[in-house]
This record gives sequence, C-alpha cells and structure tokens, in this order.
Amino acid sequence: MRRHLLHILAPAVMAGAVAGEEAAPRLALPSGLEARFHERLRDVAAAGEVVRFRFVASAFSDSMPFETVMADLEYLCTEFVVPRVRSGGAVPDRVIISLADKPAEFGVFDPETDQVFEAYRIEDGACIWEMF
Repeated sequence: MRRHLLHILAPAVMAGAVAGEEAAPRLALPSGLEARFHERLRDVAAAGEVVRFRFVASAFSDSMPFETVMADLEYLCTEFVVPRVRSGGAVPDRVIISLADKPAEFGVFDPETDQVFEAYRIEDGACIWEMF
C-alpha cells in the first residue's frame, strides 16, 4: 500500500504555510524518526477541498513496515494537522499527509525520493483514514 507521488495537479492548487508552521519544531514520531513540516498545499476541485500537509524525515524509508508508517502518518494528522485545521475555520473535505526522506517538488516523480501519503477526513477532531 505504499504510494509514490504521481499525481496530476488540479488547476486550482495553492501553496503556502499556515501561520506559524514555518517555525514548527521538529516532530518526534512514534517510529523514532524526527520529521519537520515541509509545506501545505490546498486544492479546490469538484470533489471538495483537499489540503495536503507534506513532511520530511531524512531517515524515512518506504521499506519501513506498513504499520509503523501508518502510526507516523496518523500521529502527524492528529498532533500537527488537526489543531491547525480546526483553528483555521472550515474543515476541508479531505487532508492528505505525506512523508518523504527529502523535500521534493509536488507532482513531479523522483525515483530517488522515498515517499508515502495517505488521505484522512477529520471528524469530531479525529483523523479517519480513507483508503485511496
């Protein structure tokens, strides 16, 4: 279920950091990795609003056990994304959390970058995993 980023961009993608995120501390993940916030992308399409939160952990490998990666992604969603989404007003229809071993340009496949991503909906302050 690991996914490499190969995604066609919708015409209305907007990038930017949420207030205070650019100075976000490093995040100690359940796996023991240390991640940092990379960027936030917002996509408004016919299916609704999607907000992507992208993180980098230099020691990340897409060969890590699925359960370990999922625990890290859920942690990032619950501990980093939910507080920022809730304080920003309307909750998007979906959030996508990605974790990579290095920064990479969104929508550009780089075989040298290990990356995973998963989609969640936020309901009552909780992250609910939505399988693609």
